[in-house]
Amino acid sequence: MSPATLAATTPETSRRVPRKANTARSIGLAAGVALLLLVAVLSLVLGARSMPLATVVQALTDPTGSADHVVIRELRVPRTVLGIGTGAALGLAGALMQSLTRNPLADPGLLGIGQGAAFGVVIALALLGWSSPAVYVWFAFAGAALAFAAVYALGSAGRSGTSPVRLALAGVAMGAVLTAASSAVLRIDTETYDRMRFWMSGSLAGQGGEVVAQLVPFMAAGVLLGVLLAGPLNALALGDDAGRALGMSVGRTRLLAAVAITLLCGSATAAIGPVFFVGLAVPHAVRALVGPDQRWVLPFSALLAPILLLGSDIAGRLIGRPGEVQAGIVCAILGAPFFIALVRKGRLAAL
Repeated sequence: MSPATLAATTPETSRRVPRKANTARSIGLAAGVALLLLVAVLSLVLGARSMPLATVVQALTDPTGSADHVVIRELRVPRTVLGIGTGAALGLAGALMQSLTRNPLADPGLLGIGQGAAFGVVIALALLGWSSPAVYVWFAFAGAALAFAAVYALGSAGRSGTSPVRLALAGVAMGAVLTAASSAVLRIDTETYDRMRFWMSGSLAGQGGEVVAQLVPFMAAGVLLGVLLAGPLNALALGDDAGRALGMSVGRTRLLAAVAITLLCGSATAAIGPVFFVGLAVPHAVRALVGPDQRWVLPFSALLAPILLLGSDIAGRLIGRPGEVQAGIVCAILGAPFFIALVRKGRLAAL
């Protein structure tokens, strides 16, 4: 063996490679934060009527009570904060679901969890008349948890057990049933239907500070719990037996991950309605950038998903002037080709 080869295989060199990779990931994380801040500023500036950056700064630091300042403080700031919170929740929920189920198709929308949460909200609003976000979010949690359990049971039934496609088909079927049920309930109460028809498409519009104050804490709790599960999920990826050998409690990890997913999907859906493909596309893009290590996948997913959601919201406002196209619709338009690309590349297991 030549001296050059020996030098290339020394412990110091082998340690240097991960350090360089971690440094590059840290730089990428900082760049993602900067990009998110830029998108947040654009969300405050752009809309049905764009405003100068100086007006936005003055509205945040020294408001005068003018119409522009009221729009910025009472409409665009809550909308932007909600976009960041729900985006982080959906991106992290998708990453957790893909890791927990080992299913590349796992996404709150594709597996029917978002529709389950939405159905819970519809029941609370249309049938029970409970309009406070602090109340109907619990119905969203219940709907998300029940839908997740039902889809997993349907997808794993039979001799062949679970597979990505079976789980996705069960989720699509469950989502269609729950969406139809939500629409049927809303038709009974036309007033609630008129109020919620944009919400059902996944919209950041019209949500004020009350929604932010009451629902973002649930999203923050879910994000914190999800990120803390990175190490156990890395061990679980090696298999149940290997995870137990490493001292991990498989049952507890799955239970805590399910709780985190329920918190994230339920609160995000209660806030803006069901949104598709954010939780599918972002984790796949993140793994292409940083690899499969959940210690990086989870925080990157929580950081980059708000950029996609806020960017879609901004695009919808610009495209639909003087009205707007809902962010959920724009995300679906962007995410559907990504879903088709996953299928065409043969990454999914056969039925």
